[in-house]
Amino acid sequence: QVQLVESGGGLVQAGGSLRLSCAASGSIFSGNSMGWYRQAPGKQRELVAAITRDGSPSYTDSVKGRFTISRDNAKNTVYLQMNSLKPEDTAVYNCNTASCLRRGSGYGCYTGSNPYWGQGTQVTVSS
Repeated sequence: QVQLVESGGGLVQAGGSLRLSCAASGSIFSGNSMGWYRQAPGKQRELVAAITRDGSPSYTDSVKGRFTISRDNAKNTVYLQMNSLKPEDTAVYNCNTASCLRRGSGYGCYTGSNPYWGQGTQVTVSS
């Protein structure tokens, strides 16, 4: 059974921190790059951070230096540490697979192919 269970969201003031967790079923997690996505009201879902199966991270420009993605392969869990949060980070955050291709010394990552999504976790940043 495909499962993605996100947790750790909440209400925080600007400048604060949150740590999101995503527990994934083994069929989803094993051997795949994983990503954190977010969707704000009225906007398209975007990939904000991804991590390859060997632990190489990539980030969208708006979160670089503030967010850190990590994974625990033994626990089939991916994390997103979010620091220096801004009101524009307010969104529902989901995890799912990502597709990462080698690009120079790093990776370019894109939305993965798994069509099933968890319920997500709401992050609200007040100004």
